[in-house]
Amino acid sequence: MDSEELFAPHFRGDSWDAWRSFLAGLFALPMTDAQLARFRQHTGRSTAPAVPFKEAALICGRRAGKSRILAAVAVYLAAFRDYGPHLAPGERATVAVIAADRRQARTIFRYIIGLFGAVPVLADLVEREAAEVLDLTNGVTIEIHTASYRVTRGYTLAAALADETAFWRSDEGANPDTEILAALRPGLASIPGAMLLLASSPYSKRGALYDAFRRHFGHDDARVLVWQAPTAAMNPRIDPEIIREAYESDPQSAAAEYGAQFRDDIAAFVSREVVDACIVPGRHELPRVSGVRYVAFVDPSGGSADAMTLGIAHAEGDRVLLDCVREVRPPFSPDVVAQDFAGLLKAYGLDTVTGDRYGGEWPRERFRAHGIEYQPAEKPKSDLYRELLPLLNAHRAELLDLPRLTGQLVSLERRTARGGRDSIDHPPAAHDDLANSAAGALVLAAQGEAGGGYDLLAMMGMSGG
Repeated sequence: MDSEELFAPHFRGDSWDAWRSFLAGLFALPMTDAQLARFRQHTGRSTAPAVPFKEAALICGRRAGKSRILAAVAVYLAAFRDYGPHLAPGERATVAVIAADRRQARTIFRYIIGLFGAVPVLADLVEREAAEVLDLTNGVTIEIHTASYRVTRGYTLAAALADETAFWRSDEGANPDTEILAALRPGLASIPGAMLLLASSPYSKRGALYDAFRRHFGHDDARVLVWQAPTAAMNPRIDPEIIREAYESDPQSAAAEYGAQFRDDIAAFVSREVVDACIVPGRHELPRVSGVRYVAFVDPSGGSADAMTLGIAHAEGDRVLLDCVREVRPPFSPDVVAQDFAGLLKAYGLDTVTGDRYGGEWPRERFRAHGIEYQPAEKPKSDLYRELLPLLNAHRAELLDLPRLTGQLVSLERRTARGGRDSIDHPPAAHDDLANSAAGALVLAAQGEAGGGYDLLAMMGMSGG
């Protein structure tokens, strides 16, 4: 019995025809005329491949069936290939399932466990099953990994199956997807034919998924197979009413979520190069200097979901310097953090802080209880970022050398609403709490609000600071 016969009962019916066409192209299997037509339609290629692909990007809408196909590919590569000649004694080949978090990766892992359990021949291969690891008797291990360039190093990889790569986010780097893939490729180099498969619904026109599409879609000689297809093409059983309502509600989002089109309404807010040019290497914090008047901006939080952050800055001539930032991640007591922040503000000679209008009256009450006047910001977050951008582009802002702050700044996105107005915010499942407080402080310093710049009396020797 071959692999096709083993998997057939779990992928029966016409609704899987498009996926059979994709797999035929991926592994360079003979195609029917209908399969070849689908292959041409969704890859932009004119000819069928002569050899299997080592790398592919699967760009499909939500609910298209990507997770089940990734599971089937993982089982096939783990169970039906012999990696022994390429392994040292005691070494195991790993099939890594990588997602933004473990919860998402477990979805594919459960499908994998299900396939092994449903087929007796495959079940006999299972040597050990744990929550996130499946060891096989043939020296192959299937295991879950989170999207981090640190944890994916050091493995000998038979395959890396990367789920929803367009939505991999990190507060510590601008391009976690490209960094992770760069860390993976050396592990794939040891085994001939090792496969890297990216699967995701698309998002903005940046990152590894879009780069693969831009460079390889529609080119017959491209080494990477790029397959792009809307949800309905890959899963004809989905209720069309769901898709119709999504397009009526938000056409741009639906075109990406279900139409598998990269979004035109989302762009990077600021480049990594611009931010890097504003960072003072090795500077993590500046102490208070007598005679300098500081400003501060706080991004409050209730303590359960987002971090609570504080930024302090001052102006020197036409430049603005970020002196200090603080970040407290949840869970925490908002009152305790407000007290700690109040102590830091007083250490910089401040008795007022500006913050957004989150939480109504409680931020004012809590800071006032600790001797700090809380002033609600006049401008929303998008406006603060918009006013920060020229300071960054002109290199008039000096930033601290803090990876999380850098990562949040360069991950910010500019989105154009249907009415034409831009908004600037963090991407889905990411954060911008540090960026928000830093931007608020720097913009306040640049505008001279709350007495920004140098204290005139101190400069004339009439104040003890």
